[in-house]
Amino acid sequence: MKKKHMKWLFSGFMLIALCIGHPSSSEGTSPAWSVDEFMKDREGTFVIQEVKEKSPWVYNKNRANERFAPQSTFKVANALIGLQTGVVSDEYDIKYWDGVKREIDNWNKDHTLGSGMRDSVVWYYQAMARDIGEERMNHWVKAIHYGNEDISGGIDQFWLSSTLRITPVEQVHFLKQLYEESLPFDLSVMRTVKRMMIQKEETHATLYGKTGSGSGIGWYVGFLKHENKTYIFATNIEGTGIEAKEITYRILKKYHLIEASV
Repeated sequence: MKKKHMKWLFSGFMLIALCIGHPSSSEGTSPAWSVDEFMKDREGTFVIQEVKEKSPWVYNKNRANERFAPQSTFKVANALIGLQTGVVSDEYDIKYWDGVKREIDNWNKDHTLGSGMRDSVVWYYQAMARDIGEERMNHWVKAIHYGNEDISGGIDQFWLSSTLRITPVEQVHFLKQLYEESLPFDLSVMRTVKRMMIQKEETHATLYGKTGSGSGIGWYVGFLKHENKTYIFATNIEGTGIEAKEITYRILKKYHLIEASV
């Protein structure tokens, strides 16, 4: 075999070896992911963007650009606004359980801003929204251009299968700004909320995320710091937030970005 043919063949093998098991990138375009096997049994979308890329990679573009109620993923924005307006002082700010038994046992106790985020305690964030009030909430939702910016559905209901709507692509844009700390909030506020979002810490990766569920829609949104790269993501499916989280973990594990499953 001629030397130039051998050289070409060797280069081809090397390229294949480098690409196997990892999302590839070419000339600054978004990584080439394959997630069909995780969505084959349901309607859903997956949006992901490495922070240095100009645009996200999208599975199911139609759904990715359709607006849905954010459900409990709005807790991220709600926490930012609550801290910025001073209605809560830090992630340890406590609200006392009112004694009303709710459907999730872990909600039936006192909570802090941080535990309310981790356990997705609706009553805590509803009480905080009432403390923020409609005028200030409206100002900040518009200031951060959150989805359709419509909070007319009630100060403690508008994000729960109500008037506020956001697309998965818009979720990624919002979270990218949070990660880069370019939202119009104090740096300490953004860093507190990011710290509250940590869900998994491994040797080479830290995963930040928030689930959301309601009206047959499941969300899992957040960002993943893996070695020297950071990926912003949003998963939206017909199902629950727990299912969206499981799908996201399986995708990230496929590409060796996290080690363990849910």
